[in-house]
Amino acid sequence: MHSTDLPTVRLNAKANARAIRHGFPWAYDNEVVTDRRTKALAPGTVALLEDADRQVMGLVAVNPNSKIFCRMLDRDTSQVIGQDWFADRLKTALDHRKRLFDAPFYRLVHAEADGLPGVVIDRFGDIAVVQPNAAWADARLDDLVDALVAVTGITTVVKNATGRARSLEGLGEESRVLKGSVSGPVPVSMNGAIYRADLLGGQKTGLFYDQRPNHAFAQSLASETRMLDVFSHVGGFSLAALAAGAASALAVDSSDPALTLASAGAADMGLQDRFATRRGDAFAVLEALASDGESFDLVVCDPPAFAPNKQALEAGLRAYERVARLAAALVRPGGYLGLCSCSHAADLSRFRAASARGIGRAGRSAQLIHTGFAGPDHPQLPQLAESGYLKSLFFRLVD
Repeated sequence: MHSTDLPTVRLNAKANARAIRHGFPWAYDNEVVTDRRTKALAPGTVALLEDADRQVMGLVAVNPNSKIFCRMLDRDTSQVIGQDWFADRLKTALDHRKRLFDAPFYRLVHAEADGLPGVVIDRFGDIAVVQPNAAWADARLDDLVDALVAVTGITTVVKNATGRARSLEGLGEESRVLKGSVSGPVPVSMNGAIYRADLLGGQKTGLFYDQRPNHAFAQSLASETRMLDVFSHVGGFSLAALAAGAASALAVDSSDPALTLASAGAADMGLQDRFATRRGDAFAVLEALASDGESFDLVVCDPPAFAPNKQALEAGLRAYERVARLAAALVRPGGYLGLCSCSHAADLSRFRAASARGIGRAGRSAQLIHTGFAGPDHPQLPQLAESGYLKSLFFRLVD
């Protein structure tokens, strides 16, 4: 559809048009002139966005069911949003990842930061897991998948359609194999460790590639340590520590399937004799370990997003503080504590303050030795704070 045939959506006078012109990718529902015509647009419709003075700003995807009413697709209004357009975006994303990694295991597309709003694609060799978390991408999934296969040469594509982002777009949940087949968990080598990724039944796409550089930093501390990995998922930090020479690692998670995959990864590495798991609520397990007089040289906690939005921020910060307090009590003097947050609503300064309060409440003194973020296959869009969600803090507890 050419731009002359597209519907038009206009910003109201209160909208921050300058921010959008300077790269902010969204227009919210309270920034758009909404009448019967615009409200009747089907979710995922491509439209022309105009400012309040009727100056064209670009091509946007519209969703009247979402607070994010418009997502910027292209500043060039002559573009046609089809397979060729997807292919151009995917080629650009692929060129970057091929420079970073010598094997095709990485995040290939990181939503707005890669010019595909709401779209996440993780690559596992010849398999790609696609999360179309915005209505426009869900409606054009066939073009996206065809372009993905053509650009990368992958043979299997999995659609992962679960999670909060889709519900905020008014989209249903439906995960399935779109092309090819998946026979079971996929082994992934990362930082010398071997992980098992469940691409169909696991969390998100099956593995958290974003923690790769933070795993690597933890490895620099891990040699000959007794290590504790809390909220471990499939053994992210614990298997990395074993690969770096940890004497032992204990993985704690509430999910039996995740811990089973973690144990399989340790067996793949031939290190199952140094690896143990414990299923349960992380807070309860931390308290139980302290009651039992346990202590560790290296403790890392990588919880889920306690503050997924601004409304949950204060409760989330209290939860991060509690994690820090309970975990700090288990670190031997001179040992190390790693704390992570994937909550974009809790910025680095607030997360650091909550972590420091928790360590102090545990009666411990600490040095902050390292601050980490997501890897470069998870680029940030500078104008969009939400794209820089992951933070990790590593402390040395000096007493």
